[in-house]
Amino acid sequence: MTSTTPRPIPDGVPERIRHYIGGELVDSADGAVFDVLDPVTNDVYVQAAAGKKADIDRAVAAARKAFAEGPWPKLLPRERSRVLNRIADLVESRDKRLAALESFDSGLPISQALGQARRAAENFRFFADLIVAQADDTYKVPGRQVNYVNRKPIGVAGLITPWNTPFMLESWKLAPALATGNTVVLKPAEFTPLSASLWAEIFEEAGLPAGVFNLVNGFGEDAGDALVKHPDVPLISFTGESGTGSLIFGNAAPFLKGLSMELGGKSPAIVFADADLETAIDATIFGVFSLNGERCTAGSRILVERAIYDEFVERYAAQAKRVKVGDPSDPKTEVGALVHPEHYDKVMKYIEIGKTEGRLVAGGSRPDGFPTGNYVAPTVFADVKPDARIFQEEIFGPVVAITPFDSEEEALELANNTKYGLAAYVWTNDLKRAHNFAQSVEAGMVWLNSNNVRDLRTPFGGVKASGLGHEGGYRSIDFYTDQQAVHINLGEVHNPAFGKG
Repeated sequence: MTSTTPRPIPDGVPERIRHYIGGELVDSADGAVFDVLDPVTNDVYVQAAAGKKADIDRAVAAARKAFAEGPWPKLLPRERSRVLNRIADLVESRDKRLAALESFDSGLPISQALGQARRAAENFRFFADLIVAQADDTYKVPGRQVNYVNRKPIGVAGLITPWNTPFMLESWKLAPALATGNTVVLKPAEFTPLSASLWAEIFEEAGLPAGVFNLVNGFGEDAGDALVKHPDVPLISFTGESGTGSLIFGNAAPFLKGLSMELGGKSPAIVFADADLETAIDATIFGVFSLNGERCTAGSRILVERAIYDEFVERYAAQAKRVKVGDPSDPKTEVGALVHPEHYDKVMKYIEIGKTEGRLVAGGSRPDGFPTGNYVAPTVFADVKPDARIFQEEIFGPVVAITPFDSEEEALELANNTKYGLAAYVWTNDLKRAHNFAQSVEAGMVWLNSNNVRDLRTPFGGVKASGLGHEGGYRSIDFYTDQQAVHINLGEVHNPAFGKG
């Protein structure tokens, strides 16, 4: 549904979003563009260059030249660290502008977009520190041998990022890729190209050499596909949904590329009867409705022990109805507009399916007072069976399914009963149960009596259909570097002497 009243466009929006290749803003080779929509009105507010294979080829050539001939891979870690810290300083100094553009482009509430901008700065600061402190393995066999490890940047890293919290998730990949001396080609999501266009000016001001960072906008089937299949791109880091991840896996296989893929989720939040109920409700409300529900780690299935189930559902539904839906630019807004009409239609179709699979206790429609735009009222279904589509499939919106359980064994079976395995949240005051349940649940990350608060040193990634590999801390350093073992003889050479009779 499109508005007839356009919204004021924030300061800083370019007349046209272009690619950034070899240190220059450029149009697509064939001049193609695509429309970018304001999620509150669904009006076109800017056009972006639509990249294809020719544009990817040009960007990879620039990145490859910067890697082979430029100073960046050869700099000392401390020298690269200084540039990364300047990038962090610039992001922090522009956090309000970044948040305003991110909120306008994606529909995220401005207060949450501001937090994501600050976290992007912290990602760069974290890896600036980590590469200076990096220590690698050395082993000595006294009198015989010394063995040590060289870490070397791999080359051109292809980074493909999603439309939810785009600027922060771009920083999550850019920071370690650049910190370790690689050059990059970034392909941001086509729904939200605006904030990605700000990286060029930030990197230039920070002193990143030309060609080290390149950006090509466009659609996954064009620009993304060409990047995955390019023979001079040995690494692909992708965040997105599992079906696209499977396609990338297949397309990258002939080239034996390094892959890191954080994919979809249908994460359970398990609430036992001995949990602090008010805290658990607050956390599970935030866990699925923050970021408009468009988050991979959303606790979108809540499993509740039967003894407290009715009270939990009643209190949860009442609180969900009080979640403030509003214009993303309003600091009081808690749920804004979904990113795009295509995604809005997908979420609304799941809500209609949910009405046949569970008991609707909150939401279920467009909220009152919002006749246009991609607004969805926070929606809660209770009594959802484990074979329901809204239990099994990733909706990626402000929609949650609540299911009762009678025993710890049943809770574990329900928690593991999807193809996904990204995150899990466990609420209980039984310490033994908490640790044993965390060990048994099929999830790459588990939070015990905690919301989604992550230490950047820890691994981030999932199991099953939720991903391949891990990033974060030293895992990111491992992904973006080759580890070369060097062996030095210190004494008599211990060789079998072939051919001497």
